[in-house]
Amino acid sequence: MDKLIEKANILAEALPYINKLAGKTVVIKYGGNAMNAQKEHTILEDIAMLKIVGVNPILVHGGGPEINFMLKKLNIPSEFHNGLRITDENTIEVVQMVLCGKINKDLTAKMNNLGVRAIGICGKDANLIEVSKMETGDGYDLGFVGAIKNINTKLLEILISDEFIPVIAPIGTDAEGKSFNINADTAAAEIAVALKAEKLIYLTDIDGIYLNENDKNTLLNFASINELHKLMADGIIHGGMIPKVKACIQGVENGIKSVHIINGNIPHPVMLEIFTDSGIGTMITK
Repeated sequence: MDKLIEKANILAEALPYINKLAGKTVVIKYGGNAMNAQKEHTILEDIAMLKIVGVNPILVHGGGPEINFMLKKLNIPSEFHNGLRITDENTIEVVQMVLCGKINKDLTAKMNNLGVRAIGICGKDANLIEVSKMETGDGYDLGFVGAIKNINTKLLEILISDEFIPVIAPIGTDAEGKSFNINADTAAAEIAVALKAEKLIYLTDIDGIYLNENDKNTLLNFASINELHKLMADGIIHGGMIPKVKACIQGVENGIKSVHIINGNIPHPVMLEIFTDSGIGTMITK
């Protein structure tokens, strides 16, 4: 009986958050080292649950480790510049194959098996994500890496207003129809901004943002834009976290009410973050 009462209390705690988010859009970015096969099922259950209780979830995924694995198998070196993948002609073919052909369809199928209707798309479908070649500002040529110019919100609005959960691979297209690799963190932020999403959630392999990455007690439960700028300037936020944090800042500055960085290796991380009083990661607000 005590266990049943505990479950009822958990549901009661979630109720006000469910009511607040009903009818709102929540963009979730999943990928990289957070793609843990053992925990993936609970993440997809969380996303399915959001749809079932009246929230409009959109899943944007990456897939860096699987891309690296395939590139290594094909003897194509993996290179990065300031956390962004250098993408030449050979690399973009592999990136598109892995993201659009494998990961996207695998996630979509798993979601559908949970009793919801997911639909897998990429940025080339209906010109969902229009891009131009990214310029780094330091003269470095990243190759086929795209800077987002436009998001086709009409397509996404049609899908989420019906019964569908869009599952999006971050491959964009330019005016000539060429494929461009897009940082998945940036793609998620741009999509969330374009749709005026209530929340943007980044699932990673860390608990959030630390003042000292070697000390678990320094986790920031809340952070402002100004604090994040200072942490980057001081080198506390560095490497692959820089594009993620910049995407968080961009999202909040452009109208997303809150951006969350949470550990996707914890079972049911989305529900723990947004349907409980305490949360589990770092919430970023203006």
